[in-house]
Amino acid sequence: MLSHRAIWDGIDGVAKRHGLSVSALAKLAGLDPTAFNPSKRVSKDGRERWPSTESISKILEATGEGFETFLAGAGAFLQTTGSTPELSSVPLLGLAQAGAGGFFDSAGFPAGQGWDEVRLPSQEEGAYALEVHGDSMLPLYRDGDIIVVSPTAQLRRGDRVVVRTRDGEVMVKLLHRQTPKQLELHSVNPDHPNRTFEMTDVDWVARIMWASQ
Repeated sequence: MLSHRAIWDGIDGVAKRHGLSVSALAKLAGLDPTAFNPSKRVSKDGRERWPSTESISKILEATGEGFETFLAGAGAFLQTTGSTPELSSVPLLGLAQAGAGGFFDSAGFPAGQGWDEVRLPSQEEGAYALEVHGDSMLPLYRDGDIIVVSPTAQLRRGDRVVVRTRDGEVMVKLLHRQTPKQLELHSVNPDHPNRTFEMTDVDWVARIMWASQ
């Protein structure tokens, strides 16, 4: 499971390795200079604030660091001993394949044959990885990116999610609103429309936890 403190420690580590303050790192990545300030890490009512996947992707691109280096330097998972996280095999499937039958059970967990594996730092139970193909999810995700998905993570408005409909359509969207009857989704790519589904037409929804590049 991801640790809030370790992820922020990972960002601090990137800044330190490149001789930057966290403000300078944010500015280098094209973000608000205050994005990584300590005051932004916990809200006034004591709730933990997490950096977005997009912001982490931007600092890695700006500094030339890889996702694996970021995780290793952070010790970014709770189930670790020492400074380097343990690696485990996570089921991997091409996102385009996910619409076909036989790859998931009724709750959205990996099932059946045809899955590959990828070695990643320890994930929460049930997590799996999907490999992005094509450019339909630009600018957030590019061809070849791997997104780590958790079907058990709690969903909140604004989360990036993978959705599979009962017709076998699979998409990556932003969760705008979910009620017992409807699911409203916004697109990550402005060239693609927002979508609204009746919940009876949705097979499953899973939260995107991380994206590696």
